Amino acid sequence: MTFEDLGLSPEVLQAVTDAGYETPTPIQEQAIPFVLMGRDVLGCAQTGTGKTASFTLPMIDILSNGRARARMPRSLIITPTRELASQISENFEIYGKYNKLTMALLIGGVSFDEQNAKLDRGVDVLIATPGRLLDHFERGRILLTDIKILVIDEADRMMD
Repeated sequence: MTFEDLGLSPEVLQAVTDAGYETPTPIQEQAIPFVLMGRDVLGCAQTGTGKTASFTLPMIDILSNGRARARMPRSLIITPTRELASQISENFEIYGKYNKLTMALLIGGVSFDEQNAKLDRGVDVLIATPGRLLDHFERGRILLTDIKILVIDEADRMMD
């Protein structure tokens, strides 16, 4: 199976090729078609098997149509640590380089003002740790009513 067989857009396929990937991993083969159909997916796989790409690639395709509005992200990825959130953000930049999606990273240790400015401009993809997401939500800086796609990454770790 190839990435083309998964039904991804030419823009995402070009970004995947640029990143040096030739064939999808088993988790990508199984998850991407279902995410593209708008189905719920629960994915479990070892570290380093491409789980992040299994949700970021189809998300980019789904979100490429439409526009973000101020303080109303269109997708939300919640992850337990700043490091993991930063990694996911880097993946979105790599895979989304041929799409015009906006992204905000809400993690501790970064200025609220900087994060608020991004939220005010509107973001398609919001990547956040639970604590910082709650901080913004409780201050009324973010509305979650327009979320079309929700990813809870490392859900097992967040439930510990």
